Amino acid sequence: MNIIKNIQSERIELISSSAAHIRIELETPLLLAEKLNASVSSNWPSGEYDRDAMEFFLSCFESGGELAQGWYGWYAINIDPVSGERSLVGSGGYFGPPDVNGVVEIGYSVLPEWQRRGYATEIVNALVTHASSFENTNSIIAHTSPRNDASKRVLISSGFREVGISEDNLRFEHTGL
Repeated sequence: MNIIKNIQSERIELISSSAAHIRIELETPLLLAEKLNASVSSNWPSGEYDRDAMEFFLSCFESGGELAQGWYGWYAINIDPVSGERSLVGSGGYFGPPDVNGVVEIGYSVLPEWQRRGYATEIVNALVTHASSFENTNSIIAHTSPRNDASKRVLISSGFREVGISEDNLRFEHTGL
């Protein structure tokens, strides 16, 4: 059995999504705040995490069972150090467990009102550290649009380097493995 714990970083807690989370988002999104014990902006979901992505991740959970837990979405929760208030700031995750070559792909998104505060970098660094802790992970990659300068800066500052183009996106690979 794959036991998943939340991932803690300096300012955020990453909570592993599950089929139950995704169903709530698809069917009764107002209950997501209760499920996460955090405030959820009306701008949620953000970026490329849309209905199609939710349905894809739900199908992965349904077909992968318990072993899928932790290899897809993670909710990024900021916990205010003074008030203790919890707020959903974004999400990140993997497109599945390491493939046969040990490659893991990450993705991430931060809500507009939380951008430019270092949360994307914190999410990426936490995901890289987590994926690296599995011995069958040989490489971590990410893709971003050539026009997304902020995302390119996040990846480079997190130890990735541009290694090519895949479809219409730039492909980055983490250099620390």
